[in-house]
Order: sequence, then C-alpha cells, then structure tokens
Amino acid sequence: MAINTIIFDLDDTLLWDKKSIKTAFEKTCNYAATKVDVDPEKLEEAVRKEARKLYESYETYDYTVLIGINPFEGLWGTFDDPTESFQKMKEIVPTYRKDAWTRGLKALGIDDEALGAELGERFVEERKKSPFVYEDTYDVLDALKGKYQLVLLTNGAPSLQNLKLEITPEIRPYFDHVIISGDFGKGKPDASLFEYMMEKAGITADEGIMVGDNLNTDILGSSRVDMRNVWINRENNPRNPDITPTYEVTSLTEFLQLVEKLS
Repeated sequence: MAINTIIFDLDDTLLWDKKSIKTAFEKTCNYAATKVDVDPEKLEEAVRKEARKLYESYETYDYTVLIGINPFEGLWGTFDDPTESFQKMKEIVPTYRKDAWTRGLKALGIDDEALGAELGERFVEERKKSPFVYEDTYDVLDALKGKYQLVLLTNGAPSLQNLKLEITPEIRPYFDHVIISGDFGKGKPDASLFEYMMEKAGITADEGIMVGDNLNTDILGSSRVDMRNVWINRENNPRNPDITPTYEVTSLTEFLQLVEKLS
C-alpha cells in the first residue's frame, strides 16, 4: 500500500538536541571557569556523570524511562504536567540541578554549593538560548508538506517538548498531528503509543512510515505494529542484530530521496 503519512521523531531527528545540550554545557562551564579555577571540559564531564547517577537514584526514574526523558532534559525541564509522577519530578528537579552541578564541582575539588546552584539555573537559560535544527530539516519538511500527512511523535514531558517547539516555532506548523508520550502515558517503543498515533492520524500501519534516529524507540516501536521505518544514522552507529530497520539513511536529505523513490 502507498505511503500517505510520514511520522517523524523530534529530538536528534529534526531538532539537533545533542548539539543544544552540548552548547549549553560549554557556555555554562566556560562561565564557571571565570568564577573558579576549573577546566570547563572536565567540569562538563563530571556534571554529566553526577547527573546520571542522581537521576537514576530518584523514585521517578522508572517513570522517566517509561515516558522517555533523559537526565539532561531533567537538568532544564520544569515538568509542570498533570500526572502525579510529573508533579514529583517538578518537586525534585530544582534540587537535582543544584546537586548535579555542586557534585560536579566537588569531584574536581571545588566545594561551592552557591556556585553549583547558580550554574544549575544558568544551564537552564543557556539551553533555552541554544535551539538547533539540522541544516536540511526545513528543506525536507517543505518538500513533504502538502504531499503527505505529517505526524510528530515524540517521547518526553509535554511541558518540555512543547517548550522545544516554542523556541523553534517554525516546526509545529508543518505537522497535522503532534503526539507527545507524556500526554499518552507510555513512550516509544510501546506498541500502544503507535496504535494511538495511527488512530489519531486515521491510518493503517501500511500507510505510514516512521522516521527516527533511535533504534530502541523509533525503529523497535514501529516494527512492533508492522510499520515500515527509516533509521537516520548520522553518526555511523553500529547496528543492533535484534532490531532491523526497513531502511537506513545518513540524513534527512537522503530520506527525502528514499521516500520519493518509494512513491
């Protein structure tokens, strides 16, 4: 059956989230180096390490795995969302931010809780100022809009994913449907989220194709409902013998060329 709907992942598929986070870390760590004698690169490494450890220690961790929220999103999200678990995250994250940065400093021999708190809040602002998209994102969406129904299917907290869309306002108008896992209650790769998306879009699995950068969420999840999929492997990551994408490309531009051939 011909494809009439293209379903895109958001983070590191259309938005270059890794670059946004990296830039926010670099700016915050460079600022820290104006305050104390610290190597910015070593501070970033230490804070990332401490953030992961802290994040996994909280009672909300299993929920964040279910919805699909990573530790570095936790460092700048507000999580002012209606579920009980999101409200717990809302309570936790201010302390999480402060502690991650304070412990990162301490790992490098600097015991300064006040600076840790300042850096935690500064990182939030630097991340908001650093929204990056891939250079071909808009060209590809321009080429597809009007020819296909476009759906955005993203894991994460609604408050945070909507904030990402607010600071890159060009993206949302391309999409007929925007579906965020936190609104549904389960994230990719859960098959029920894909079934919900198909119901919303009014399609069968044969009519859609999923495009994403993550084998374990985008590709595995769409495979579970027998939907064709495209793995965008920009970084030449190794294949997983247990998860086989229908197609593999290295960029959105290459995906566009693929979908034109399929049509």
